[in-house]
Amino acid sequence: MSSESTPAPEPAATRSPRRGMCAAVLSLEAITIALSTPVMIGVGDISTGTALLVGLGLAVACLVVAGLLRSEAGYAAGWVIQLGAIGLGFLAPLMFFLGTLFAFLWGTAYFLGRKIERERAAAYAAHERDA
Repeated sequence: MSSESTPAPEPAATRSPRRGMCAAVLSLEAITIALSTPVMIGVGDISTGTALLVGLGLAVACLVVAGLLRSEAGYAAGWVIQLGAIGLGFLAPLMFFLGTLFAFLWGTAYFLGRKIERERAAAYAAHERDA
């Protein structure tokens, strides 16, 4: 087995806290949305096909976007997912609350992660300048 096939792990100093926190939010959101699918079928009068398409489709989208967070386009898609999760409330009213809750968590992870990245970059730059 060659070492070329396995990418080297990212050093802790270059890992993005924003990406880690946002991926965690999207992963938990995927579980929540996937579990809303049987609720839409059983409690709501949503057809099975529609519930599966919308519920599981959005859950899979959460997981795909979590993997795309290496680029800014992934974060933009994450914001769109938050709108979709809130919009899911039209099919399962509890999702208005849960979608808003996850949008708040997403925003917190996004903005706090960016702040940590900026402060970390400034600290490394100061360290390099002093060394």
